[in-house]
Amino acid sequence: MSTSLAIDTSTSRTSIALVKAGKVIFQAHHDGALSHGEALPKLIADALAVQSEIDEVIVGMGPGPFTGLRVGISFAESFAFARGIKCVGICSLDAIATQFSDPDFIVAVDARRKEVFYARYTDGFRIGEPNVCQPSQLNVLQLPIYGEALSQFPDPTEFVAIAKSGRTYTSPIYVRRPDAYPAPEGVKFRAMTQLDLVPAFAIEKAAYGKDGWTMAQLKEEYLGKERMYVAGEFGGELIAYAGVFNLAGVADVLTLTVADGHRRKGIGRELLRRLIDWARTQKCEAIMLEVRVGNGEAIPLYEAFGFIEISQRKDYYGPGKTAIVMRKELK
Repeated sequence: MSTSLAIDTSTSRTSIALVKAGKVIFQAHHDGALSHGEALPKLIADALAVQSEIDEVIVGMGPGPFTGLRVGISFAESFAFARGIKCVGICSLDAIATQFSDPDFIVAVDARRKEVFYARYTDGFRIGEPNVCQPSQLNVLQLPIYGEALSQFPDPTEFVAIAKSGRTYTSPIYVRRPDAYPAPEGVKFRAMTQLDLVPAFAIEKAAYGKDGWTMAQLKEEYLGKERMYVAGEFGGELIAYAGVFNLAGVADVLTLTVADGHRRKGIGRELLRRLIDWARTQKCEAIMLEVRVGNGEAIPLYEAFGFIEISQRKDYYGPGKTAIVMRKELK
């Protein structure tokens, strides 16, 4: 019967366990968000005193704060390499989630900076990849939230079960976006003017076809009150535009459009950052937006900025075209 060494440093707790034939034969932990490096070797030494023969190492790949997470992963990989055994990585949140049977719930752990790493589970399966947000954003969903705040940590027996299921990771799960990005090269961002409406309409029709705004709608939205529009130009030509308005203390993104041929260059990210900054200057409590289901370019961008799905609107973009409503808390 093989013995697995389970290691997890994705939370403030450094935890290790020996699992043999589906049963835990040794388990220990140390609590301390800044002491993973000091605690882990001592815990491993205690485990090896119980049984030194290890057949595989299973390590939590996160998500988790960078330093603590790297301590566990580096140790696990080095230990496995030195002994010539395999090292398998799993999502640490999955090992917490298996302890609960609610039809729909969230697992969240401390990400510091007043944020949490989280994942949503429905009918026992994780929905998408883990992400990061402010705790108040999860409260909006009105779902049970389990995890570190309730002293609920990864179950070592589930480390083995998850590893056997094939739900494994070969790289650390780092989900927090970088604090800074290089500005899109050669792009000038400025306030949008009425002179931009004609080229903006051309971009609108090329991007959305019949689903796009008409020229009259574009002009009406631009001239509305309590709103701000920003434009991006390259070589003196308009290539992107975005707008947001303040509705009773909640900002709503009206549009964010980048011309074909200029996408995936960080322009949309810069536009969104400026919309969020404006919403903060207006002292908005949150900012919301709609995005079409299946929009593989926009959804990851919004999630990276901390937007989370709060509902869906069927036929929002036309028959059979559902919109995902996303929200980011600003306070």
